[in-house]
Amino acid sequence: MFMLSRKKPPLLGIDISSAAVKLVELSKAGGRYRVEGYAVVPLPPDAVVDRAIANVEVVGAAVESAIKQSGTKLKHAAVAVAGSSVITKVIAMPASLHDDELEQQIQLEADQYIPYSLEEVSLDFQVLGPSEKNPQLVDVLLAASRKENVEDRVAAIELAGLKAAIVDVESYALEGAFPLIAGQLPEHGVDKVVALVDIGATVMTFNVVQNGATVYAREQGFGGKQLTEEIQRRYGLSYEEAGLAKKQGGLPDSYASDVLEPFKQALAQQVSRSLQFYISATAQRGVDCIVLAGGCASIAGVDRTVAEQLGVMTLIANPFIDMSLSNRVKPQNLGKEAPAMMTACGLALRSFS
Repeated sequence: MFMLSRKKPPLLGIDISSAAVKLVELSKAGGRYRVEGYAVVPLPPDAVVDRAIANVEVVGAAVESAIKQSGTKLKHAAVAVAGSSVITKVIAMPASLHDDELEQQIQLEADQYIPYSLEEVSLDFQVLGPSEKNPQLVDVLLAASRKENVEDRVAAIELAGLKAAIVDVESYALEGAFPLIAGQLPEHGVDKVVALVDIGATVMTFNVVQNGATVYAREQGFGGKQLTEEIQRRYGLSYEEAGLAKKQGGLPDSYASDVLEPFKQALAQQVSRSLQFYISATAQRGVDCIVLAGGCASIAGVDRTVAEQLGVMTLIANPFIDMSLSNRVKPQNLGKEAPAMMTACGLALRSFS
């Protein structure tokens, strides 16, 4: 089972992406969040392939390293599977059913909605509320993912000595973190239509959020790995050296104009393409604002490039902007990593929901 909502102990948010393991520990006092610890541990390129864990031991070791770096003492974690690996369906069920009866009924009927054998999937559900069409029914969100997607993440977490209390969906975790950045949006973004674009190493997720809820989501293959590979090819470096040079500098002066600028332009084109898909699919006029997250959002000036190409106000996500920090968190280091920590933050917030 993967759990969309349960009572639970304090949770670490652990985002396992194709490039790194990202960990966040949050606490809350007087309505304000505090960052107790965080860590980002790079993964080799073959540890997570096509959003699936290919080497559980390597990922487990990276999670263990992240725990040590962060200094956390927590033993429970929330992790997430990629949205593309999850089937979701909203179904209507009788409102009179108790939780146990609802679970039994869903198990009986789930094979109507899931294109796999039920033995092959992890399945869970969440009651969304009364059905608008019939007050005697409730809308229930059904979510299913192939067992290996869930079990490999749970196994990696357990190798590091943690218990996976929740396995969420990345797009829901991003949505959960959205209120942390709403204050950065014009007029606080209460009723704004916002494109939350998370650009990682290999995948760009394009989520449109309205009134705090995701109304459209799309994934496409594009990310920072392409920039790393271009650095590797052009300057004769290993993949690891190219990744370090991308982050730490030390490349020739021509790098900015010859390599980085074309990549930023390509990134803006990918965002534009996703926006056009959204407009075509929904017949909406567009979005009021774009928020860039993920590792690629840390590239200097990328927000300006996107804003100029698309003619839409563009911001860089910083989920920590209104949080206090513990003594073991260095503000400057956290600021650099902040855009890539949205999913991990959303997972850590499950401690308080």
